Amino acid sequence: MLLPSFLSFAIRRAAARLVVGAFCLGAFTLAAPAAESAAAKSDSERLEKLERAVELLQQRNAELEQDVKSLKKQKSPAPTLSAGKRSKFVPDSKSDVVKTETTEEKKPVYVLPGGAEFKLTLGGYIQANLESGDVSAFEGRFGLTVLKDRFRLRRTRINITGDFAEQFDFKVEGDFEQSDGLSSATRTGFSATDIFINWHRFPEANVKVGQWKAPFGLENLTPDPLIFTIERSLPTGAIVPERQIGVMLWGKPLANASPEQKDLVTYYAGIFNGNGRNFNNNDNNEFMYVGRIELMPFKGQLTGQDASLKLAGDYFYSRDETGTNISPALNLRVNADGSLTSYTLTSPDERHAYSFDAWLKIGPFDLIGEYFNEKVSPRGITFREFEASGYYVQGSYFLLPKKLQAVVKWESLDPGQVSNDGIHSITGGLNYYIHGDGIKLMANYVHTWSDFREAIRNSATTSSMKSFCVSR
Repeated sequence: MLLPSFLSFAIRRAAARLVVGAFCLGAFTLAAPAAESAAAKSDSERLEKLERAVELLQQRNAELEQDVKSLKKQKSPAPTLSAGKRSKFVPDSKSDVVKTETTEEKKPVYVLPGGAEFKLTLGGYIQANLESGDVSAFEGRFGLTVLKDRFRLRRTRINITGDFAEQFDFKVEGDFEQSDGLSSATRTGFSATDIFINWHRFPEANVKVGQWKAPFGLENLTPDPLIFTIERSLPTGAIVPERQIGVMLWGKPLANASPEQKDLVTYYAGIFNGNGRNFNNNDNNEFMYVGRIELMPFKGQLTGQDASLKLAGDYFYSRDETGTNISPALNLRVNADGSLTSYTLTSPDERHAYSFDAWLKIGPFDLIGEYFNEKVSPRGITFREFEASGYYVQGSYFLLPKKLQAVVKWESLDPGQVSNDGIHSITGGLNYYIHGDGIKLMANYVHTWSDFREAIRNSATTSSMKSFCVSR
């Protein structure tokens, strides 16, 4: 305990100096009258000496007080251990003698930022599924092609996010999850998801560079831990362009002009390679252009509860080359057996797509709807032009506030490649929030059917899938 001892000594020393100063003044004042009478000095001289003495004493006392304050504020360095070793006493079982054993001292581990970060966060999450029934019927794979009952690591991600003093933020994230192995374009190991830097100096005009989800579709842009069903809808997987590499300008135009209305308008405008994630080379000399605008015309109280209404619209345009996968989620191309797989172009194309979405929230109730449309036109003669479209409507309600939530979703996808090739699903689910969205249990029952696939197989194709998810 070096620090208390040191401070105690220093304070006692300062106090001693103060007492000595007062004692000297007393001796001076007592001796002054005798000296004055002996020398026959005037009263004015005596008063002048006393004033000088008092002034000197006040000055010295002020200095001593400063010394005491500074000593109290001083912090002694933490006691250091000997270089890597320390001793401990170990009883000797053969005698009553206590002997000393020297052991290596473990040094502490320090993690220091390599730049000017003032915030650095390590995070991630795991989503583990138990799936039973016609597992792949949800994606249009019926009969012999369906996957069987299984445990599945749906998402296993790790990320690092941070902020810089220079008004930059960043994210680096990767996914260990492997795909189902039903396509030649599957991932077989760790791959990057989000890697970007965002300059947020002006909230009206952020600049984002790197790889992330193109700003298209409400369900697509909602983070995985925050969606209300285990899987996103079929139209989202078929039409949304997924993650891309590029640059984007985005912001809230009213952030400074009208802070209380800052969420009224949010815009996104991006330019991307257009051929998916983790491809540094563009498939041609042209880009994908994506835009989204969000409006929140109402946010406040309704029937005594927090409520809001959000409306949004999206658009993208792209010209792609042969070999580009325009639907990595495995559910746009219609095969001869009716199954849906990823769509890899057999000739150059031109794509236009748009969507609209709405989200109404009133207390424990959420109602979400979204519509998609995409037109794919060939710039060759290897495939016919087609127009895919789809929609979903989803409602949810907290049966127990912030704990138990019921969810119902209706969805439909029309790939637009064969007459009457649509597929439909209805999902019912329960979500139990153990620790908010950080730890929750999700259970979904998905019922999928298709008149087109029923006609192909000449038998019933109505299939169901039960899925249970643990998300952390």
